[in-house]
Amino acid sequence: MNRIAQAFDQQGKKALIAFITGGDPNIEMTKQLIIAMAHAGVDLIEIGIPFSDPAAEGPVIERANIRGLASGTTVNHLFDMVKEVRKTVQIPILLMTYANLIFAYGKEKFMQNCQIAGIDGLIVPDLPLEEMGEFKATCGEYGVQQISMLAPTSTGRIEKIVEQAEGFLYCVSSLGVTGMRSSLETTIGDLIEKVDGKLPCAIGFGVSTPEQAKAMAQLADGVIIGSAIVALIEAHGEASVAPVTAFIQAVRKELD
Repeated sequence: MNRIAQAFDQQGKKALIAFITGGDPNIEMTKQLIIAMAHAGVDLIEIGIPFSDPAAEGPVIERANIRGLASGTTVNHLFDMVKEVRKTVQIPILLMTYANLIFAYGKEKFMQNCQIAGIDGLIVPDLPLEEMGEFKATCGEYGVQQISMLAPTSTGRIEKIVEQAEGFLYCVSSLGVTGMRSSLETTIGDLIEKVDGKLPCAIGFGVSTPEQAKAMAQLADGVIIGSAIVALIEAHGEASVAPVTAFIQAVRKELD
């Protein structure tokens, strides 16, 4: 059983997935935050590669991308950092990035370095179902699971999405970009029911409080929290480990 499968196979425990932007505020802090969140109860870590045009992101994570780029963080810096993190952290680590960046880097070299660094999965939000094959074979060759996204607009395509999906389904709670929301009125629960347990489902986009995480976890196998964590990093900078750890512990308590 691979690490992603293990994260969702914990005797009824809901998986907590945390997102941070690599290099925000710098690469050393990214390393410290990953280690701290793993110890605080996160089951999977998703690292966004800083990018100049993060189309799926709202203003909070957009600003994090700007900070990550300003800190000089590159893809190779992230690979090297994950190698270091892997000395102490064994939970799954995913990369979130955009197709152009992978093509520019070279998709075989990218997947090979994912394998070397210990990256378990890849999320490419601008890659539609019809183009998932662009990376599928190369991901498989290097043991990187390509995570598919399920959105409120996916109603008529669920069967096809599930058929080619692996690892887990990233279920988008609402239309639009990432960001904190005061309420989550969503039909994603109805879509998850149609998945019929064929693959674990984790809900993201808008989940920003422990209470929201608990509510969404009733509908799925896990929750993904990004903007709320990134906002804490924005507010506290190099002193963000303590507030992020406290937030993760509060979410973990609600989920458990």
